[in-house]
Amino acid sequence: MENAPTSPKKHRWLRRIALTMLAFLVIAGTIPLALTALYARPGSEPVSTLMITSRLTGQSIDRKWVSFDEIAPAVWQSVISSEDGQFCAHRGVDWSALRNQIDNAIEGESARGASTIPMQTVKNLFLWNGRSYVRKVLEIPLAVLIDRAWGKRRLMEIYLNIAEWGPGIFGIEAAAQHYFGRSASSLTRRQAARLAVVLPNPHRRNPTKLTKALGRVAAQIERRANRSGGYVRCLSVNK
Repeated sequence: MENAPTSPKKHRWLRRIALTMLAFLVIAGTIPLALTALYARPGSEPVSTLMITSRLTGQSIDRKWVSFDEIAPAVWQSVISSEDGQFCAHRGVDWSALRNQIDNAIEGESARGASTIPMQTVKNLFLWNGRSYVRKVLEIPLAVLIDRAWGKRRLMEIYLNIAEWGPGIFGIEAAAQHYFGRSASSLTRRQAARLAVVLPNPHRRNPTKLTKALGRVAAQIERRANRSGGYVRCLSVNK
């Protein structure tokens, strides 16, 4: 028995869906490309999609931009030790960690983090929160792009200035002043490590009120950061 021919109405519906998806992909690709070029300029101060959303919904935002040289080295040493140990070695994506995550997903194991700092920066600047394969597919090429276009220091500068460190608290300067009453340039190693612990869950974690378990994690991050050495060499000179 032959299949019934597809109705013209269904053809139009499928065509509309295809065109909508194509338009979405074009916009999702074009806007980040333009913004990547704009944000490469040292004087620009990017804002994240979450900051924009918070503003549009009437939520208060605390953010004070600071340059890379105004941030204590202990901060980026701690953040690399906590979030992306291969930051200086990869070119936007840690392919080994990503392959392991895919293998774990195929085998039904719980997913382990494979999101690099460039990928997190892309998500914060151009995309959206929440688990999504579509977002992950967009993240990967954009992470490679910004890593190449901006260089490591500019990339880290932007990340630390747009990351959320608490409800409505964006950027390392605002976080340093809010939690410790000091500037980002004068943060101690312990304070930097405690702030790094907050990044994965800024709405549930407070660097001044860590649980015993998170306090131990912060102490481990502090030790790693203290002996990071060559792992953070890419940020020791302007590239």
